[in-house]
Amino acid sequence: MPQDASIELLAAEARRILQTSEGARLRLRLLGSAAVQLRCPRYAGVAQQGRQFRDIDFAGLQREAAEVRELLSSLGYAEDREVFVLSEGGRAIFEHANGLHIDVFYDLLDFCHPIRLNGRLDADPPTLPLAELLLTKLQIVQINEKDLLDAIVLLLEHELGGTDAGVINAARIAKLCADDWGLWRTASMNIAKVSALAGALSTISEADRHRVSEQSTRLLDAIKSHPKPLAWRLRAQIGDRVKWYKDVEEVR
Repeated sequence: MPQDASIELLAAEARRILQTSEGARLRLRLLGSAAVQLRCPRYAGVAQQGRQFRDIDFAGLQREAAEVRELLSSLGYAEDREVFVLSEGGRAIFEHANGLHIDVFYDLLDFCHPIRLNGRLDADPPTLPLAELLLTKLQIVQINEKDLLDAIVLLLEHELGGTDAGVINAARIAKLCADDWGLWRTASMNIAKVSALAGALSTISEADRHRVSEQSTRLLDAIKSHPKPLAWRLRAQIGDRVKWYKDVEEVR
């Protein structure tokens, strides 16, 4: 497999790992661009153009980290143990001789904002639930076009709803944003960016541009209307005068 693999080869490898982990009864769930491609077959092409694919991201349980290491080793992957130690068991990186790179995040997605996965790995396998897939994009402060495109694809392909049954659980996103003013701030800014980019895209129809705008407005309304606790309201009074996010350093 070349260093910049096609999405088809990447998807095939992701399926191989997921099937092997399922056979071993391990809870590995796909996230990132590969998961978006898997969950959005109708609109996947919108986010593929000009993209280079080098890695596959998974979420898992920290208590299963040793078993995950053994499983990936059996599939030809070698772990960078320093990453696991420095992250206190929160993240693992694996490399294959063919150049493919795998990230595994245990129990928590800790990027610009922490997103805990308690009880979420069984909500909508084989990927993280659609709400978390969207939030992994919306929580990036320095968001780039490829992540905005992934968010657009998710909003095009799936309706918003209040469950995880084949829809984007807007209630879940609203609850997490109500628990963390910083996440609310970043997600709200990025939803506006998603809508703006979709409005300028020539690769989707006018109807699709309208759909993203409508979905974005509905999601913002859900986030805005969810009751906010006192801690959130106090932090909101401080606003942007204090940094509300964590800088994320790439480990590659």
